[in-house]
Amino acid sequence: MPIASRKKRAGGAKRTLVLDAVIVVLAERGYENTRFADVSTASGVAISTLQNYFGSREDMVIEAMELSADREVAALETVATTELDPWERLVAMIDRSLGLSDHDQQMLVEFWRSAMRDDELREYSVEMRMRYQAPFLAALREGSERGAFRLTHKPDDVADFVLSALAGAIISRALHHPSPSPADFRGVLLSQLRLMLGLGG
Repeated sequence: MPIASRKKRAGGAKRTLVLDAVIVVLAERGYENTRFADVSTASGVAISTLQNYFGSREDMVIEAMELSADREVAALETVATTELDPWERLVAMIDRSLGLSDHDQQMLVEFWRSAMRDDELREYSVEMRMRYQAPFLAALREGSERGAFRLTHKPDDVADFVLSALAGAIISRALHHPSPSPADFRGVLLSQLRLMLGLGG
């Protein structure tokens, strides 16, 4: 179902506060177990009001997931504007991704998991990945054009490698798998990236 036809617009500013509560509940309980009653308890908003805001439980949960994903992409885009040097920009964006809170990691994993089964979320996840990848691609292309990078692979492939590595790290940490520390993982990832950019080890 198209996003525009699925969302209702009741609630105004209060709606965003309610969605913040939905995001908290989602991270704790997951897609299937987030109910109007849970959100009502967390937000202090009556179930009847939630139904007026969102219509169905599913629409409420999906809108919260989309909002959470959009905020994460917007935060990365902001980080990308703070560094003029392409390499330092890549490092800053990687550090932003590796520094996500447990709550934000859980929300991303829940978003990806749910997108496998919901057409709207899947479509939205494609859009979000393209936006998330864009500042990485811009830094890679800019560094190459300046002569600072001597890429051994296409910029799209390098960006895809970095995003796939970061997603894997987020999933492992969200699942509490035994894994290298964030600092150790960062060191390996940056070392590999430097090689791919022709910067040496």
